[in-house]
Amino acid sequence: MARYPQLLHTAIDTTDVRALAEFYRQFLGLQYRPGDEPAVDGDVDDADWLVLIDASGTRQLAFQQVERLDRTTWPRHEVPMQMHLDFTVSTLEELQEQRGRAEALGAQLLLDRTDDADEPLYVLADPSGHPFCVFVA
Repeated sequence: MARYPQLLHTAIDTTDVRALAEFYRQFLGLQYRPGDEPAVDGDVDDADWLVLIDASGTRQLAFQQVERLDRTTWPRHEVPMQMHLDFTVSTLEELQEQRGRAEALGAQLLLDRTDDADEPLYVLADPSGHPFCVFVA
């Protein structure tokens, strides 16, 4: 029987690890891996690698500090997207609600394709500029 690697998590580069982790923590309802929580009582938060987990403790996303990050110019191709995350919701109403939540947390709308009857979606950019899709599945 063949053995295959298992995906641990998806790691995302960012120039502000804590801010991007907070965006996805709040947007997806995740929590920090024990030990990765924000600093308290005036301690310096010098994190350069953070991991978010779901309620069962399974790793979902990791964030890695980088000095420079060129934002994608998608849908133009000067700076390619390279990767993006896809999220699904059940209804058009939920899609619109999640767009509002994402924007309130700092996301920017890149594409509104809610008029597509087969697959309505939004493409948004997280606060570091990484595109992600939310669509009705």
